[in-house]
Amino acid sequence: MKIHEYQAKELFKKYNIPIPEGGVAFTPDEADAVAGKLGGFPVIVKAQIHAGGRGKGGGVKLAQSSDEVKNIAGEILGMNLVTHQTGPEGRLVKKLLVEQGLNIEKELYLSIVTDRETAKNVIMASEAGGMDIEEVAAKTPEKIIKVFVDPLLGIQPYHCRETAFGLNLSPAAMKLFHPMLRNLYNLFADYDCSLLEINPLVITAEQTVIALDAKVNFDDSALFRHKDIMEYRDVDEEDPLEVEASKYNLNYINLDGNVGNMVNGAGLAMATMDIIKFAGAEPANFLDVGGGANAEMVENGFRIILSDKNVKGILINIFGGILRCDVLAEGVVQAAKKADINVPVVVRMEGTNVEKGRQILADSGLNLTTAVDLKDAAQKVAEIVN
Repeated sequence: MKIHEYQAKELFKKYNIPIPEGGVAFTPDEADAVAGKLGGFPVIVKAQIHAGGRGKGGGVKLAQSSDEVKNIAGEILGMNLVTHQTGPEGRLVKKLLVEQGLNIEKELYLSIVTDRETAKNVIMASEAGGMDIEEVAAKTPEKIIKVFVDPLLGIQPYHCRETAFGLNLSPAAMKLFHPMLRNLYNLFADYDCSLLEINPLVITAEQTVIALDAKVNFDDSALFRHKDIMEYRDVDEEDPLEVEASKYNLNYINLDGNVGNMVNGAGLAMATMDIIKFAGAEPANFLDVGGGANAEMVENGFRIILSDKNVKGILINIFGGILRCDVLAEGVVQAAKKADINVPVVVRMEGTNVEKGRQILADSGLNLTTAVDLKDAAQKVAEIVN
């Protein structure tokens, strides 16, 4: 789960991580009121969406007066902000973060992520902080240092020293950096984060260390342990179909293709998406109904796929184990009776009660195309959509 910058900074404040003074605003007048409490100009007005690259897209601007704050806030609020992370469709800006301006001497990059290959958390940092960190990673990866932390031991003083030396911090900045990094790591571990990123982390002319930006993502599977974080969820920033699927415990991710998929098992779903592409079509979604799915879950999954206007054909690929083929077939028939199916459906199923499942579909009167195996199913659905 992703949260907004201002929400991430609320967590930073809770963990004594230095951040600029500021506040959230939903109207130009509220933005002006927040700016008035910051003790002077300039101030920064930032669009709040779940995407990076806001500055390049025109969503982060400097204001030198009260009138400028109102004007800039009026321009940004309601705009469709397009960045390299939003895609061409962009995101509608509904809220702002207004913060004090800082006397910045140096911009750094700092993040903590999980590394599956080493089964450790890794602190990544670079002196080349700022908007173009992706370009740094691509062209000069040697400028990014990595410090690995065993999660069973936690962060140690030598991790902080190694990171600080890698960033070439002054003694004064280093003294402040050590406790800040330790607190950041504790936040990362306590809340089961999948990503914690500050870009930029700034060194001011006064040699203070401040998190000018804040990005925090959480492991969805651990959210049951963090009810307070669930209050930060902004469904306006999420795909409507994915929000709908989450209500029924369906693992659904919306994509840009034209072949809807319903599969039981994440690995089989990934293989199904791959073979659809090999057949010359594009998957419209990832949908894993799970091994323990019932007819109602299958029905809801079918309904969500059909609500995607880009879908020109549907491929159902089920290996009957825990989810029996007859249960799947009953769910498909239920969905067909309640929904207006106006696209072709190709079904490939094998496993438990497969003959019973096929008979249910055959007796349903639905216009279905059966396939003998996965390759055959992908070729048939690709021919249909193309």
